Amino acid sequence: MKNQTTSNRRHAERSTQLVVGAIIAMLISVSGIGCQKPLFPEKNTRTQFDTYDTLRQKNQQLLVPDEFGNPQPALRARLTPQN
Repeated sequence: MKNQTTSNRRHAERSTQLVVGAIIAMLISVSGIGCQKPLFPEKNTRTQFDTYDTLRQKNQQLLVPDEFGNPQPALRARLTPQN
């Protein structure tokens, strides 16, 4: 009986080690996904028009805070005619 109990404990310890190892491996692989560079960095201009406006110091704001202070795209300022 003692031999069977010892065998069961070893089996339980081994399965626990495998589960812990699998969890650690998953955490390592998932953490590597978010460490990539962004596709379009904020410093780069998006179009040739942005470059033109920046060189002539007439660049438009990209984001404007709303009534709650959250940044929103500045569509109204960017889409109105500038005559």
